[in-house]
Amino acid sequence: YDETLIQEQLARNIAFLGEDGVARVRRAFVIVVGAGSVGSWAALMLLRSGVQHLRLIDPARLTRRTMANHAVAELEDIGLSKVDVLQKHFREIAPFTKVECFTERLAPGTMNRLLDEKGHPVYVVDTVSNLDDKLELAQYCHANNIKVISCMSPGAKADPTRIQIADVSDTLEDPLARAYRRRLKMLKIDRGIPVAFSMEKPLAAESRDFFFTDDIPEGIKNGFIDNFRTRHLPSLGPIGSMFGMAIATHILLHLAEFAALPAQPIRIKDNFYNRVVHESIPAYSYTCRNQYSTYPFTVHDAIYIIEEIWHGKSVISGPQDRLTLARWDRTKPLSYLNAVCMNRDEARAHDK
Repeated sequence: YDETLIQEQLARNIAFLGEDGVARVRRAFVIVVGAGSVGSWAALMLLRSGVQHLRLIDPARLTRRTMANHAVAELEDIGLSKVDVLQKHFREIAPFTKVECFTERLAPGTMNRLLDEKGHPVYVVDTVSNLDDKLELAQYCHANNIKVISCMSPGAKADPTRIQIADVSDTLEDPLARAYRRRLKMLKIDRGIPVAFSMEKPLAAESRDFFFTDDIPEGIKNGFIDNFRTRHLPSLGPIGSMFGMAIATHILLHLAEFAALPAQPIRIKDNFYNRVVHESIPAYSYTCRNQYSTYPFTVHDAIYIIEEIWHGKSVISGPQDRLTLARWDRTKPLSYLNAVCMNRDEARAHDK
């Protein structure tokens, strides 16, 4: 292929990452495990950004239901394997890229052949939804010194501003991340795996209708079958795509060794909430004249009230840096139902 045409196609990335950075991206070999609502978008953006060797692994076939969240699928692709659909469309987007497809399930017996044969990948993107599969993949990559980035569930999430990429040890709120983190510790892996997750608390299910299973016969919808994939939480299409694009961006910046400001660690946010609680204790004791014995909130309570109930904003003046929690009804003690978010000056004026 004409190198000048490839350079023109990647011109905007070259302007952003520099020629050396894009050259490192082009030499990279990346494996994407899972080609659904997250994996297809991650693979597409890696391809468009210049990665010239991709391996896609997914045993599933495209259905009309899953087509809605897929990055490139069309109606005529229904019934084909998801990875073959990606390969077909990728040929039209970047014909100079090597795209390998494997339509089989990643399992302990196949990992060496699928992940490490014919080249050592610089990154593995884990977008599988089954926790046991995620753990086996993380354990293999850790033992073989392969960088892996894992996607937590985009299911039951609706706020794109809460999507984060952080070390697995720094995750919070996401139930799958919590289980993943605990099980990894049992495998003696407590950090070093970046994960894409959402700090949004999963939307509550109002009824069993909120949950559904994929392609399970009517007679066994309330049961379980070994090795039969089920989905329990519906996902909003744009949210899955944003998870995929966040993962692709993370990989590209690391491959290009791009010198950008690092993301704010989650622990710094923990320190902020520790400070909120620490500074609120004497103020609460003083304004209540020791009427109530103890400050009722932990750090996690403060995180939930400020982030989930008040969305990090003062009820009076909107977004603020110096937030604290104050009683709305000053005749009653602090509680979940009697706590509002204000800046410190507003809280002092309110308590007078």
